[in-house]
Amino acid sequence: MGFSVSGAAAIVLASLLVGFGVWFTAASNGLDRVTDAQTDRTDGLLTAENTALLVETAAFNETGDEKLVVTGTNTGTVGLALTETDLLVDGQLVTDWRADARVAGEQDTDLWLPGEELVVELSAGAFAADDPETVKLVAATGVADASEVTTSD
Repeated sequence: MGFSVSGAAAIVLASLLVGFGVWFTAASNGLDRVTDAQTDRTDGLLTAENTALLVETAAFNETGDEKLVVTGTNTGTVGLALTETDLLVDGQLVTDWRADARVAGEQDTDLWLPGEELVVELSAGAFAADDPETVKLVAATGVADASEVTTSD
């Protein structure tokens, strides 16, 4: 009878030790994931707070080449990627506008640094509206600026 009590006690203690090890590992990993998520959220909010852009001009030439020329400036303190920036004309997303974009005079770049000017020239077929009224640039952080389109003859 002496061995069965001590053997059972040893088995119970060993299973408690294993159970605690499993619980502690799961709790520790869960806390690490929550902490990492909070850090990512804080970093994202800081990036959004430091992001600013300004649509300087938006002009549409009704006669001749019928081009919409949008000029914007990165007025924030973080660099923006053109692949993560959206252009909307009258609320409609324009796709493939990056091929017609120049940043600080360079056409083959994706990086839009603070203080640099973005110029986009779109032909009339690149957007849905016949006579565009508004243009909006939206950064990946959700920060945006819009402008009314001026029309020239």
